Formats: sequence, structure tokens, C-alpha cells
Amino acid sequence: MLTAKQHELLHFIQQRLDASGISPSFEEMKDALGLKSKSGIHRLISALEERGFLRRLPNRARALEVLKLPEAAKAPARDTVVPLRKPAPALKPIAANDIIEVPLHGRIAAGVPIEAFEDHNQLSVPAALLGAGEHYALEVSGDSMVEAGILDGDYALIQKANTAREGDIVVALVDGQDATLKYFRREGPMIRLDPANSAYEPQRYEAERVIVQGRLSGLLRRYH
Repeated sequence: MLTAKQHELLHFIQQRLDASGISPSFEEMKDALGLKSKSGIHRLISALEERGFLRRLPNRARALEVLKLPEAAKAPARDTVVPLRKPAPALKPIAANDIIEVPLHGRIAAGVPIEAFEDHNQLSVPAALLGAGEHYALEVSGDSMVEAGILDGDYALIQKANTAREGDIVVALVDGQDATLKYFRREGPMIRLDPANSAYEPQRYEAERVIVQGRLSGLLRRYH
């Protein structure tokens, strides 16, 4: 059986899904249930997930799906008048204003190569900035790509890939340890990584020293 708060939260989520197709925010759920903090909402949602009433949709913020309602809600007492509930809307394709969480894997050089390290941070990204495939984000360090509009402190959104076309802006891993963001060019048996800043020289490497780890898909910039 569900507690009163679990029951109340489940119905609040279902009502919002019926009305708009979008699940409520944690702040809205907190206010609706009269709780003092969002941690209580997290506990209620986890409990509803464990009991099979609710599930979170992966890689999407504010995305919850009601899997079932309590039996008592399906068979109301006689003489109780309740409005007919519309069926929950089918899962829609990600809308342009949806937010997707992508892994944030440290910093990458737009200058001389530096190590791009991995961690467990996430970056919220508008879905419209991403195409098909799997993506991650890197914080740009340096100014060698400024003429391509890529500035120090920007977040580069990278589509995972191990190949690149001539002229793509790629994440290139050099000698298995240093990652850099550059234009990808082939020059005979060599790979040339071109900056977008006349103050920097192209970098040339034997092909076996360079591994493509992704192609630039978009940019995020924060103004302070």
C-alpha cells in the first residue's frame, strides 16, 4: 500500500501529465504536497519507483512516467463522482525545448594539447543543440579556435565518433594522453590539426598518433 503522500504525489504527477504532457518540476511537487524541501520529493519518487508505480525517463530532465495507479483509485466508492481520466500520453519525441543531461568530461585545449579528464559531472543541454547519437561536453581552455567562434570557457558539445571528414572540428587525442579541439585535415600520410587563430601554427602528427574521439556538435556559452 502507498502512504498518503505517495498517493497524493502520484496523482499530482498524473494530473499534470494529462493536462500538459510534461511532468511537474521538483519545486512544483514540493509546493503541491506542502513539503519544506525537495529531498522529501526525491524519497517519495524513489519509493514509487521501487513499487513499480513510477519510472524516470533516462537522459531527460523533468521526465517521469506513471506506470500504474493504486487499485483504490481505479475503483472509486459508489456515489463518488470523479472526472474520467484521459489515458497518459504516449512518450513523445524530445521537443526542441527539452533538456538533456550529458556527461561533462573536464577541460579540453583550444591551444597546446592538455589532458581531457573524465569525471561524474553532468551538463544540462537544450536538445535542439544536439543531433543524433551519443554526446558529451568539454570545457574549452585557450584561444586557438577564436576565429571559429569558440572561446575560452565555452562548453563544446561533442558527438561521439571515431572518424572525421576533412574540415570537421574534432576532439583529437594525441599520443593517447593529450586532447585538443581543432580542424581535422589529412596531409599525405600525416594528420594536420589546424587552429582557428593566426597566432598559432598547425600541428602535424603521424596518423597512428592521432585518435578522433568526437566531432563538434554545438556550443554553450555562459555570460557572467
